[in-house]
Amino acid sequence: MTKQMKKAGLQSGNQFPNFRQSDRRGFLKAGATLGASLIATPALSMSKEAEIATAIHTVSAQSRLTQHRTLGSGKFSLKVSALGLGCMGMSYHRGRVPDRKVAIALIRKAVELDVTLFDTAEVYGPFVNEELVGEALAPLRKDVFVSTKFGFNIQDGRMAGLNSRPEHIRQVVEQSLKRLKTDYIDLLYQHRVDPNVPIEDVAGTVKDLIKEGKVRRFGLSEAGVETIRRAHAVQPLTAVQSEYSLMWRNPEERVLSTLEELGIGFVPYSPLCRGYLSGTLNEQTKFYAANDNRAGLPRFTPEAMKLNRPIVDTLNDFGLPRGLTSAQVALAWLLAQKPWIVPIPGTTKLAHLQENLLSLDLQIAPEELRDLGNAISKIKIHGDRYTGEEQRRVER
Repeated sequence: MTKQMKKAGLQSGNQFPNFRQSDRRGFLKAGATLGASLIATPALSMSKEAEIATAIHTVSAQSRLTQHRTLGSGKFSLKVSALGLGCMGMSYHRGRVPDRKVAIALIRKAVELDVTLFDTAEVYGPFVNEELVGEALAPLRKDVFVSTKFGFNIQDGRMAGLNSRPEHIRQVVEQSLKRLKTDYIDLLYQHRVDPNVPIEDVAGTVKDLIKEGKVRRFGLSEAGVETIRRAHAVQPLTAVQSEYSLMWRNPEERVLSTLEELGIGFVPYSPLCRGYLSGTLNEQTKFYAANDNRAGLPRFTPEAMKLNRPIVDTLNDFGLPRGLTSAQVALAWLLAQKPWIVPIPGTTKLAHLQENLLSLDLQIAPEELRDLGNAISKIKIHGDRYTGEEQRRVER
């Protein structure tokens, strides 16, 4: 249990009584790293015992240096954990919602495991995900960074078109602050670019909110390079958030080079392609359509999931001999692309959170990951990531 949790009077282990963090996590990390680094050795002799013991201690020491990355630059930079936690699925679009107490315990466990970046938005629910994150993190607020988003009208519990008018941004921020139980938002994203409102007006409004202390940093989600440049010229951007994974590599075409030039961080959402790269979904999967948007996405039809299976098979062919899961390999590949990339995989399960975090310390040669990416890029991907209506909200 962290010192912060003790001060807050939190009993972190109540919901997960069989999990001991700290030394347990360090040992598991070391084991995973050794599994990757010792792949060339078919069997370990007794003479290797001392070498392995030394390696475990070395990995444990190194892990403390590899757990954080910096988004953005200058005054508006943000040093965060190398993996954040996407909280959307605990309330919205990912099937049956876990018990609230379990979800809160999972978020607090993530803090205990050194995760510092937590992502939510007003439309997740809507509203209830911000309330969940706010309750979970209120006792630990000074030790974490919370990102949320504006950009939609919400009517009768549903998104009802884009809205980034300055007066609407201010209304959303005031409401989000209350739901998040906080005085400030660490990173505020425009959720989708509104073609009816000049991005300069949007950036200017957020700039004013930063001056007022209600917001600390500005970001865009799914924005094109021209919009990024125009917004950044008014209020420096800390991060751009977009989908990015081995199944969606479009940011490599123009966005990543632009961010590198301008000193802006990148936060990939759906780094495991909404769970598909974990290998747990197939053509037999039945989505809970009442609260799982994958049921209506072209990439998650039974036919598409069956045809895309070679991608998962390739990840398993790479990972299983090294003692790694397909999800760990996919995250390791993503983390290796740029040192200012901070993925935010979401989960509702402690086991998956632990699995994802182990990817931070894998020692895999860059050329191996490059070859893996090249191999997967040659596999045809079936099914669009969004429906036509949703895709129109995304800038190219």
